Amino acid sequence: MSRLSPYVIELSDAERAVLEERSRAYMAPFAVVIRARIVLLAADGEPNTVIAQRLDVAVSVASKWRKRFAESGLDGLEDRRRSGRPRSFPAPVVAEVKAMACEPPEARDVPLSRWSSTELAAQAVAEGLVDSVSASTVRRWLHADAIRPWQHRSWIFPRDPQFAGKAARVLDLYARIWNGVALGEDEYVLSADEKSQLQALRRRHPELPPGPDRTRRVEFEYRRGGTLAYFGAYDVHQAQLFGLTAPKTGIAPFEALVEQVMTTEPYASARRVFWIVDNGSSHNGARSIDRMRARWPTAELVHLPIHASWLNQIEIVFSILGRKALHPADFADLDALTARLAAFAPRFNATATPFDWRFGRAELADLCRRLDMHRPAATRPLAA
Repeated sequence: MSRLSPYVIELSDAERAVLEERSRAYMAPFAVVIRARIVLLAADGEPNTVIAQRLDVAVSVASKWRKRFAESGLDGLEDRRRSGRPRSFPAPVVAEVKAMACEPPEARDVPLSRWSSTELAAQAVAEGLVDSVSASTVRRWLHADAIRPWQHRSWIFPRDPQFAGKAARVLDLYARIWNGVALGEDEYVLSADEKSQLQALRRRHPELPPGPDRTRRVEFEYRRGGTLAYFGAYDVHQAQLFGLTAPKTGIAPFEALVEQVMTTEPYASARRVFWIVDNGSSHNGARSIDRMRARWPTAELVHLPIHASWLNQIEIVFSILGRKALHPADFADLDALTARLAAFAPRFNATATPFDWRFGRAELADLCRRLDMHRPAATRPLAA
């Protein structure tokens, strides 16, 4: 029979809110999460033995953090300062290692594509900066400055000479402004694009549902059932999605999407409907503007800068579509994939709200200034 702890935990509303947030923080250190869960279970009246069993920790660990919280509250859950003085390195040495982490390894004739903490420590010794230093020490230095040399992300440097002007027009439309004049209630802004090569993949074995101590399992091998394209138009202010599928991308299916939207109220009787698109082959160039204007006089096609689809809000919708409806994929055939895509828009529209878009002209100007720092001096700057 377990002995009851003399430390009874009673939480205020503020303390419980903090602890519950910590207990659900997936990106927090594991120790922080466990300590919060220990205190929450203790506040629910659970003995230390039960807490230890439920959280798979030692009883002494549950007892320790219950006692710490009872004595010092939330401050008691912090790590206490340990005895002993950490090894000291001169500030110039730390700065030099951080500078090294910000350079590609090839700049120092190291045949690697990126650094790790271990490799940075070895390079610091090889260059004579220190006699010895551990990888954990280097990692601690980098963590203090939020430098992660082992991580990377891809991007495309804007090469459109009219990047700033074209991007500003789109950002104005998101703010319901066109040529410096606010849009009226009968004017609408749609973001449109297409997703090509969507595959009807059929798994070679049915997936296994999740169970105790087992995650959901999806068969790796599959059979190909063909591909199709999905065309979408998203009203950025009304949060409404229109979509259709086609065997492949092209001008004809894009015009079918435009007709679907422009014959539906309130767009059919709108004074103007702005269509924001990228420079894909289905809707690029001046000819696409002329085609749109000839067929739909109230429609205005607005092109993004080249390689700037990240400014197109439909890409956010496509991301949701992929995560919610398409992955992991297991479709019997193209008809099943088509049915899934057709059913997505009504479900999305039932609960969708406009995106909290915060990138405006001020942020664009700051981006252009930073980009200009990386451009050759002879080229024209992006910022106006």
